Amino acid sequence: MLYNGKEVAGMSEIYRLAGPEDAGEPLEVISGAYQSIRDLNIEFRAVHADLEMVRSNIQDNHCYVLQLDGAIAATISLKLQHDASEFPFLYWFAVHPRYANQGIGSRLLSFVEKRIVRDVHKAQAVTLATSKKHPWSASHVRKERVPALFRKRFGNRRQADFSEKGAGSRSRRRRH
Repeated sequence: MLYNGKEVAGMSEIYRLAGPEDAGEPLEVISGAYQSIRDLNIEFRAVHADLEMVRSNIQDNHCYVLQLDGAIAATISLKLQHDASEFPFLYWFAVHPRYANQGIGSRLLSFVEKRIVRDVHKAQAVTLATSKKHPWSASHVRKERVPALFRKRFGNRRQADFSEKGAGSRSRRRRH
């Protein structure tokens, strides 16, 4: 399903659901984005993703991609687990290293938060996957080593708030 296409800085930008035939590109994005986590031996399912896992994820859940000039630059998956939470679960968020630090991930996340989570699923929050042993986790390293931006933007919160009150805010409020 194609959501929208537009030109941004001379590149065509398309947000869409991935199909099983796309599995190789999201795998390449995930593998590249999670390389540093793999190098640190952090156990996280995405670190060990293979083609079959990605294809299965695309078939069983909602895998959104941001395409730039026909190539998948970023991906994020959404799962509905009504028996576990009233909120959609976001996971496997990754930006291809060649597009890192260009706002690509922020644009895809914003699209999914607003157009899918809030507008389609009518949810006011999401649940997120993290690892207990991430090097930037305050429980894993001394607090002063945690990047200031990460502390300021995310803190120790667990769920993003997309209610009307929180929708206009750039930093997402999360509840414990």
